Amino acid sequence: MRSSRSRRSLSLRALNQVEEYVRSLDLDAYVVGGAVRDELLGHESKDADFLVPGVDIDALQAALAPHGRTEELVVAGRAVGVRFWPRDRKIRDLVRSGIELAPPRRERSTGPGRHDFEIVVDASAPVEEDLARRDFTVNAMARRLADGMLVDPYGGQDDLRARMLRTVSAASFAEDPLRLVRGLRFVSQLGLDPDQRTLEQMREEAASVRLVSGERIGGGLAADGMGELSKLLLGAQPARALRLARDTGVLVNMLPEFERAIGFDQGSRYHSLTVDEHTFAVVQAAAEDGAPLRVRLAALFHDLGKPHVAWRGTDDRLHYYAKPGFSQESHECVSADLADTALERLRYPTELRRRVVQIVRAHMLDIGNPRPLRARKLLARYGAGLLFDLLDHKQADLIGKGERPDDELAKLSELRAIVEREQDSPHRLRDLAIGGDDLIELGFRPGPPLGSALQALLDEVVVTPSLNTREHLLDRARELLT
Repeated sequence: MRSSRSRRSLSLRALNQVEEYVRSLDLDAYVVGGAVRDELLGHESKDADFLVPGVDIDALQAALAPHGRTEELVVAGRAVGVRFWPRDRKIRDLVRSGIELAPPRRERSTGPGRHDFEIVVDASAPVEEDLARRDFTVNAMARRLADGMLVDPYGGQDDLRARMLRTVSAASFAEDPLRLVRGLRFVSQLGLDPDQRTLEQMREEAASVRLVSGERIGGGLAADGMGELSKLLLGAQPARALRLARDTGVLVNMLPEFERAIGFDQGSRYHSLTVDEHTFAVVQAAAEDGAPLRVRLAALFHDLGKPHVAWRGTDDRLHYYAKPGFSQESHECVSADLADTALERLRYPTELRRRVVQIVRAHMLDIGNPRPLRARKLLARYGAGLLFDLLDHKQADLIGKGERPDDELAKLSELRAIVEREQDSPHRLRDLAIGGDDLIELGFRPGPPLGSALQALLDEVVVTPSLNTREHLLDRARELLT
């Protein structure tokens, strides 16, 4: 079965070591796909995948058995190759999840329709026929280990030079709609631009992305544990990819939560951009700041609730906070609910989903007066981990408004520095110099009054950290008991 263990990025030197080892096994092997693309780009690769023509799976396992442990590589319930763990410890340490080796595969017709075919292992198939099944030309290249010959029947190397994304066949997206999102990921990661034919295919097949399982788009069935949307957001140019997703129709089919946000004029003195353009700008700012995936996901969803709650005030501006008779909920609460629904549908890990929802729900963080007391109160309210995520999001949100509010960014930077200094100050119940057992010894009974007393003590300590002494807190607790 396919291993779920993460692959580490291989340096070019490490990949060369793996290739040299596979070459030593006397197999007429080719390195294929992403590894060839990344090598031509000078990038590190997570791939150590090899094509071995002329042998079937049984023969491949027999040839590898003297050199290490093998298991069948199974995709969609069908054996397609071998995963191999060498006995050579140095090589095994480089590829902890194993080396994938597979015979060529070809398409076999099963009927008259364009979907009436199956992919079958065929050891006699030429390398070029196996490459014909690939998604994009930049991934449809192979390099023979024996002599370094590049097999590039579809012009992938030229497309890389031109920074062009081009499908291998007109049926590429129809065969696997996940390729729509993967193509967008390459726009973000590699800076590729779809050619006109590929753009037309994206528009034609956009609705089919709804057929893809949530795990493949978001939560991740890939070997590295991440789906294509996560990889897109972690690329260098996510805004570029998201705009393309919007313009081809892929975005609303992948995330219907976006439908009402596209082109929505915010009608606010604080925003000159539509909700979708502001969202893309915030995601891009988070990427340029190197923010983690949870912050980038929060940026993607943080304002999607605005079209659901908008109401026009006497100032003839739109507003997005809760107000009796106008809107029962604020936009951040609705956005958090939309994020929760989408991330659950896309099968994101529960812990990540909850953190993203927390960030979205609290993203209207008021910087306030950047002073130590303000920092300690924020730490007490959110905890250090969530607070730093909120500060990261706030920075991206401010930048994403179009015109950079330098004064606000300066205040935010000052607040961040103060929070960093104050994060070791007592701001959690466990930071108190006394605990619940101490209060019980004084006469408190377990239950809400004891919890309220501890919270009252913490509130005082947050305001004046020097009060966090056992003697003082016990005296205050006695006062609270009377």
